[in-house]
Amino acid sequence: MEKKRWCLWLVDAEPNELKQMPEVLKRVELVKKFRLDSVAPSTQKFAVTPTLFRDRNRPETFIVVPRVSSENRPYIPFGFFDKNSIVSDTCMSIPNGNQYHFGVLMSAMHMAWVKYICGRLKSDYRYSKDIVYNNYPWPENPTVKQIIAIETAAQKVLDARLQFPNSSLADLYDPLTMPPALIKAHNELDKAVDLAYRPHAFTSEANRMEFLFGLYEKYTADLFTKEKTKKTKK
Repeated sequence: MEKKRWCLWLVDAEPNELKQMPEVLKRVELVKKFRLDSVAPSTQKFAVTPTLFRDRNRPETFIVVPRVSSENRPYIPFGFFDKNSIVSDTCMSIPNGNQYHFGVLMSAMHMAWVKYICGRLKSDYRYSKDIVYNNYPWPENPTVKQIIAIETAAQKVLDARLQFPNSSLADLYDPLTMPPALIKAHNELDKAVDLAYRPHAFTSEANRMEFLFGLYEKYTADLFTKEKTKKTKK
């Protein structure tokens, strides 16, 4: 079972309400002390608002990206959440990410990119927004039908996860214990994402990477041309 962690979201709490919650005030005092004792000036300045999180951005939906994930998993277990959850510092987030974005990122296509591009912490994947995510070649001009197919398949992955409420994502994505229902949902998602890239199937991971690098080269060709023009222009 995933360990649930709770936080105190006090954005709209009135002073008189806080005064009636001594245990909450104790934690607020500890936050203030922690921030004042910090050596970082950027942290110290937030001591004046100890009831508030430093980052209070709460998009309607967002995708959670683990910073580090086991190389043994067939997919990095990205999460899909709404504004009632907050991301911990062990993860990154993609604000306003929708089911289409989630579906593409949870696909075999994206995992092929991860395996070749991602950095490593020992042997585990160390996901980077700058190197991996920002450079990933997304499907070129997917049709509405293809987008809907990916969204539908992505929801099936989320639904399959919910069938096992007592299992953590680590349990669900362990290659030895990954449930057949989740495997099936991912297979359907992989097919939907593949079709958004091209109509005929990819025969291997190397085949996927060859295609993705070609697409990346296409997307970035103008950038390099413009950069070269700027440097040579007098």
